[in-house]
Amino acid sequence: QVNLVESGGGSVQAGGSLTLSCEASEYINNRHTNPRAYLAWFRQAPGKELEGVAVTDRSGLATYAEFLKGRFTLSWDSVKKTLDLQMKNLQPEDTAMYYCAAGGVTRNLDARFVTIWGLGTQVNVSS
Repeated sequence: QVNLVESGGGSVQAGGSLTLSCEASEYINNRHTNPRAYLAWFRQAPGKELEGVAVTDRSGLATYAEFLKGRFTLSWDSVKKTLDLQMKNLQPEDTAMYYCAAGGVTRNLDARFVTIWGLGTQVNVSS
């Protein structure tokens, strides 16, 4: 079982910032992992469906959900083997459990094909 370990969640006020990190060395170092495989962040708010946030491959070319309006930045740290999501100007509607995803991740952030999920990290934004 390949593990993805998220960290960095917490509680902030509207307008604040957080950076989430997903430690993915087990996945990246697995000999079966495609070097061009995508990694992504998804989120699920209470009572809502899981939605894609951002996706990248190890070249660093990232794609973002349209609703983010440029507030989030996704990056791959090739030394630490972490997928980092820098979130700025957070709003109450960003409150959700954020999940790191790998294996079966697609550029269009379709969650149906994802095979590896982290346990999630909670983000709470108060108004």
